[in-house]
Amino acid sequence: MSFDLSVWALANGATPEDVRAAVQRCRQGQHGRHQPDPRVVAFYRAITGSYPDRPAVPGTPWAVVPLHTAADHIEMNLDPACPDQVLLDIERLAGEHRLMLFDAQDGSVYPPPAARLPG
Repeated sequence: MSFDLSVWALANGATPEDVRAAVQRCRQGQHGRHQPDPRVVAFYRAITGSYPDRPAVPGTPWAVVPLHTAADHIEMNLDPACPDQVLLDIERLAGEHRLMLFDAQDGSVYPPPAARLPG
């Protein structure tokens, strides 16, 4: 079993419901045919720079490699025993690249810090 997170590059003003709808489309195999969002590309380069997904190596935090990548998102299936630092790095990088973070375990959506509402 894995711990699954994904990051999403949606339009400014996207809501958690928009993210959940995009996740459903992905699960149904519906991926738009457009150029990769630069935010997704930058996130992928940063996270795999610290935690490579190719080739599969012992000690990797990934339960499934390579990571699922699409033009507007990256899905990461993490080994449940991966260090907490990996999760902190994913959250930090998602914020730095203005990506929405989706937690598949409970359907929670975390917008980038600048987009979070006070309170």
